[in-house]
Amino acid sequence: MTDAGEWQRLCALLDDDESVREAVEEALEAGDDPWEALLDGLDEAGALAYLQTEDTGMELSDALVQLPRVFKLQPDLGEVTDTDELDDATAAADRILSAGGLRTLRLVEEDDAWPVVVVPASAVEQIQGLIGALGHQAVVGG
Repeated sequence: MTDAGEWQRLCALLDDDESVREAVEEALEAGDDPWEALLDGLDEAGALAYLQTEDTGMELSDALVQLPRVFKLQPDLGEVTDTDELDDATAAADRILSAGGLRTLRLVEEDDAWPVVVVPASAVEQIQGLIGALGHQAVVGG
């Protein structure tokens, strides 16, 4: 599979909004950073919870409930708000969402950035493999 094919597959696994794939394709054609285009596309599609490392569980919970997959599931994220540590809050969210067949993935970016997507549990291994093959990293549960 070519890099473009890997990016297309990754986009499809992360979100079904065509604008995400289109943003990445445009970046590849223009010689721009497809990773940044992916993050921007996911954000514009409403599929990305973009936090900063100093944010708390309350802010994570507020961001997650706005994501379509989480909104559809309507989980009780009370445990997520019980911590001021974002990595602990993300792990708690992952445990809660996994009961509904979803997982949280932090798309590793800059040191102070904490972009999180929620994906089907069945796709996590494939997503992580593609992201790794493309030179990036995604951490399950924070």
